[in-house]
Amino acid sequence: MGLDLSLYNKVFENKIRLQIMSVLMANDDYDFSSLKDILDVTDGNLASNLKTLEKEGYINVEKSFVDRKPNTRYSRTTKGKRAFENHLLALENLIKQKYK
Repeated sequence: MGLDLSLYNKVFENKIRLQIMSVLMANDDYDFSSLKDILDVTDGNLASNLKTLEKEGYINVEKSFVDRKPNTRYSRTTKGKRAFENHLLALENLIKQKYK
């Protein structure tokens, strides 16, 4: 029987996107500055990876102002949560298959 990787998601091959989704799975939401700090990435790198996740429908973006400063918060969508859980399941199955 061959290995079924149908749940594997290429969007999460990128380390930063994998880390972003991990943070958003553990937290209801996170703001841009905090994500930047915790992941230790540049503004541009973070922004482009967040945009990819947003285009896929995996995260929600909420822009607001806090003390007259722009604040952007991100949260996972139901679709994003399901895609990420499926991706982790595919990785788990791959590991189990390899070490059977």
